[in-house]
Amino acid sequence: MDEYINGIEELRAQIDKVEAVDELMGIEGNIRNTYYKAWPIIIDQEIEFERRVKQPPDNMINALISYLNSMVYTTCLGELYHTQMSPLISYLHEPGDRRFSLSLDLAEIFKPILSDRIIFTLLNRQQITEENFMTEVNLCYLNEKGRKTVVKEYDERLKTVITHKKLEKQVSYRYLIRLECYKLVKHLLGEQEYEGFKIWW
Repeated sequence: MDEYINGIEELRAQIDKVEAVDELMGIEGNIRNTYYKAWPIIIDQEIEFERRVKQPPDNMINALISYLNSMVYTTCLGELYHTQMSPLISYLHEPGDRRFSLSLDLAEIFKPILSDRIIFTLLNRQQITEENFMTEVNLCYLNEKGRKTVVKEYDERLKTVITHKKLEKQVSYRYLIRLECYKLVKHLLGEQEYEGFKIWW
């Protein structure tokens, strides 16, 4: 793993030098590509995964990523509705009338914690295998049994609680997303400068 970790650290060192959002997202994309290259080491299954393919996903890993990422996006949108912020106005993703771009911004924070970790768990426990997918020409997607397994694990993960280091109380993964929304509200109101979420456990 050292090769991939060192590559990511080198890319991270460039972040403070960027002057535009597209430059930052370019570095983020390169970091994610390097990270994905390590997945065959992390996952204890024979997998076919060289690069991220979204539309449409072309193998079981891309299918899992797409399915779980959409769930994280939807969860972030639901938590945004507990605030007065418009989900159409964002920082990283291009705002638009037809998509909730602030939800996409928030999802970027929580996809590694929720989506990626659930994928590792399901595959390494052999709860999801090739039998849980349907394949067509250049298309791969979860079958009904596979979707039920993924949804069950995702719902259980959202309910999982950890001790919040600042609040000093038990909070669920779902509530962590809402807290991130409140941090943005405080930033916009000038009450507290926003600091991006960093995992501590």
